[in-house]
Amino acid sequence: MQKEEGKNIVKMTISGDNSETIGIAPTEMIFEPILEDAVFRFDCSVEHRKAAFPSVSFKNIKDREVSVISHNVPAYTPTCVCLEEKQVVTFEFPLGTSFYGTGEVGGELERTGKRVFTWNTDAWGYGPGTTPLYQSHPWVLVVLPTGETLGVLADTTQKCEIDLRKEGIIRIIAPTSYPIITFGPFSSPTAVLESLSHAIGTVFMPPKWALGYHQCRFSYMSEKRVAEIAQTFRDKKIPADVIWMDIDYMDGFRCFTFDKERFPDPSALANYLHNNGFKAVWMLDPGIKKEEGYSVYDSGSKDDVWVKQADGKPFIGEVWPGPCVFPDYTNSKTRSWWASLVQDFISNGVDGIWNDMNEPAVFNTVTKTMPENNIHCGDDELGGVQNHSHYHNVYGTLMARSTYEGIDLADKNKRPFVLTRAGFIGSQRYAATWTGDNLSTWEHLHMSISMVLQLGLSGQPLSGPDIGGFGGNATPRLFGRWMGVGAMFPFCRGHSEVATDDHEPWSFGGECEEVCRAALKRRYQLLPHFYTLFYIAHTTGAPVAAPIFFADPKDSRLRTVENAFLLGPLLIYASTLNNQGSHELHHIMPKGTWLRFDFEDSHPDLPTLFLQGGSIISVAPPHLHVGEFTLSDDLTLLVSLDENGKAEGLLFEDDGDGYGYTKGKFLITNYIAEKHSSIVTVKVSKIEGDWQRPKRRVHVRLLLGGGAMLDAWGMDGETIQINVPSEHEVSELTTKSNESFKIHMENTKLIPEKEIVPGQKGMELSRVPIELNNGNWKLNIIPWIGGRILSMSHVPSGVQWLHSRIDINGYEEYSSTEYWSSGCTEEYNIIETDLEHASEEESLILEGDVGGGLVLQRKITIPSDNPNILRIASTIEARSVGAGSGGYSRLACLRVHPTFTLFHPTESFVSFTSIDGSKHEVWPDSGEQIYEGNNLPHGKWMLVDKRLNLQLVNMFDDVSQVVKCIVNWDSGTVNMELWSEDRPVSKETPLEIEHEYEVTSFP
Repeated sequence: MQKEEGKNIVKMTISGDNSETIGIAPTEMIFEPILEDAVFRFDCSVEHRKAAFPSVSFKNIKDREVSVISHNVPAYTPTCVCLEEKQVVTFEFPLGTSFYGTGEVGGELERTGKRVFTWNTDAWGYGPGTTPLYQSHPWVLVVLPTGETLGVLADTTQKCEIDLRKEGIIRIIAPTSYPIITFGPFSSPTAVLESLSHAIGTVFMPPKWALGYHQCRFSYMSEKRVAEIAQTFRDKKIPADVIWMDIDYMDGFRCFTFDKERFPDPSALANYLHNNGFKAVWMLDPGIKKEEGYSVYDSGSKDDVWVKQADGKPFIGEVWPGPCVFPDYTNSKTRSWWASLVQDFISNGVDGIWNDMNEPAVFNTVTKTMPENNIHCGDDELGGVQNHSHYHNVYGTLMARSTYEGIDLADKNKRPFVLTRAGFIGSQRYAATWTGDNLSTWEHLHMSISMVLQLGLSGQPLSGPDIGGFGGNATPRLFGRWMGVGAMFPFCRGHSEVATDDHEPWSFGGECEEVCRAALKRRYQLLPHFYTLFYIAHTTGAPVAAPIFFADPKDSRLRTVENAFLLGPLLIYASTLNNQGSHELHHIMPKGTWLRFDFEDSHPDLPTLFLQGGSIISVAPPHLHVGEFTLSDDLTLLVSLDENGKAEGLLFEDDGDGYGYTKGKFLITNYIAEKHSSIVTVKVSKIEGDWQRPKRRVHVRLLLGGGAMLDAWGMDGETIQINVPSEHEVSELTTKSNESFKIHMENTKLIPEKEIVPGQKGMELSRVPIELNNGNWKLNIIPWIGGRILSMSHVPSGVQWLHSRIDINGYEEYSSTEYWSSGCTEEYNIIETDLEHASEEESLILEGDVGGGLVLQRKITIPSDNPNILRIASTIEARSVGAGSGGYSRLACLRVHPTFTLFHPTESFVSFTSIDGSKHEVWPDSGEQIYEGNNLPHGKWMLVDKRLNLQLVNMFDDVSQVVKCIVNWDSGTVNMELWSEDRPVSKETPLEIEHEYEVTSFP
């Protein structure tokens, strides 16, 4: 499917025995105003409007169906084409337009040039180009060159392609029929998100404890270990509020059970944690073990709540407990059944629930999920009885909704807290989220900022990454740096994978521990500000964390800044480069006054903080008691005056939990500051709510610039005045403060890096891959483990054909017929590099000792005369074979073993013509297939993705170099192996395989 250049024609390929490409002229979509001013619904036709499924994203389903009176017309009207049960919608915007949003996505903040697919997928160790991930947000935030902003929502739960590869163009492709909803243009991006929230709802109001630091691991294996972790936080005076229990607390991974030996008394554990100031969050997955006598399975079977196969029998899929059935959350009866289980579960002292694996993830299947033809008995208001392809993307959201409702049933005086991995636009009404199974790499640290921001720009403000990285072992510097940034994210949790080193804040040495303590103290001092921002987000739909271009949407310089973000008027600038401290950054600042400050805690591994002129934020001074970190009852106001000598800000307060705030039991205090002559007066200008103001002192800190401040004290609610020195004296103060800051930062070293021990599992993640980037290809290569190609992206199509975890898969090569034989794990030496000139040939030569006097050498090249091609030439050579062997080595076999990612497993296959002329299509349900002799592909074979209309062509010299080809399908991947003959090697007779990759359109 493509658009003809210079013509308003969409070309589509009709598949079949006699495939053909035809051109279709798109038509303008019909529209009607809905919801409120500047919000429009577009449909391809009246018939398509009637055929559209109900909205799952809208909080009130009827709001999408009812038109409102408006005299306005859309500023931008999309066109549409419908063919082959696909609806293609196209928007055209001016050049210089910037795109954001698209939900949970890796890679750059600005999305122009990207293509995103919505299909919730378990994506361990994803990379910057991996799509789809765990959540689906068919939403684009459009910032026009003028700074005006609008939003585009494709209101469909089904598989959706959002193509932003051409500047100024949005193309959305999904099964018919679905409406497009636009919001705006408005004068600011915040106004667009507020308008969006009127449709999809705002984030639930979190309990205040949920904004503290959360400590998690897969897994803390016993209640004794949980208590040790909690006590160590208190002993070391490191702030924390929540301890998490992963699946190993369960009895054999059975949900709603507890292991009788390791977690014999969960209520007692909860009481211990509560008495020590901690909350406890426990995991629940959707997969319910199929086992008669297990009460959850028995009651679910009795109530007929399971997702069905096409034949009407309950679907059974493999997950952690083994064979499992899956609740059908699309049905209100099932949701009530699940909520009642959650309600009982809460009685064990459970404070919050973590829904994981709810894409839903299923093991041992190429699609990583259940079959698309499974049947859901959905409520009529959700779309009725439909197959899984219709409800897949909302399965996790509906599970989170059921969990939220169950917690609410358990105690109406407490706010539920749910964390979900899978979600859909609108899931913020029920749950927080995190960015999934990330890696302990500097790339993932950097990417975590943009990922949190994109979720916020898509209506989900309560998110954060696994601080330190889930997969692999962080280094001390990486962990400390990540904690510095992560402590400023809306959701702040450290989490790490089984079999990795400990990843608690004290696990990386004294220097890292000090930085983590300082970072978390910052967060806790800023809790009043965070809590206020969440109240604003909950009541208005405004984001909590936002890109810095929100401060000035007209400034194009700000639109691609990825290492900074806003928390209201607070600007956070972080270094995400290993050897660069935060004080060494070049700050691209929005217009106006931005004054640097700190909490007397500056460190090169901590972000730099700025407060916007004209702003007042509230912070809590720390107050240390023996054994724990608490906050003083006093209040500190940080004041940054604008050029007119004025500032304002508000503080929201309530009991921190419950629903009293909905009944007037809250206090909103509006503070103002104004300078007259040499006096700055700070006072309360307005209050709302009936909550009793605490009798407390207020510490006013007037920021002067460069970290310099003036201080004054008074009682909250009373007028406080500060005498400001002359301009010359202020200049001297700021100069002195700047000089002191510079000296301090130069004399404070970065957290030292731990020496990497050869073979230490996971630590290698923190090393930086070699990037080969030229022509149409971008590769990341890790010489230190088998010379593995970790990722392989085709730039023009935006497709990352290969992306793997660092210790397995990717592009590997072996030296014998045994699986995982020498070659795939050894450290390779870099023999030659030519990576300097993007317009010229780039190449890399590596070699590794594979034992027995043999060396496996690989040359990777992107030719300058044909940048469409990626060429790999590999050999096994005899370097030091003993004389007694006659100059010949042991038996050797060169095996090329790439593991390619399947973006659309049910629409992907391997195609080739064999030497004997027979044609083959090898589909995922065929398992492993071996081709030799005349069945061997005749010099090339293709991995086809029909959905993308693309094929990855692998060309090689058949017979003379390749004697066997193997296709092996796995969960979300396929291996396309090339084997040489199996024979001894001499210096004169090496084994060789030279082959090439190219991406072409699928004819």
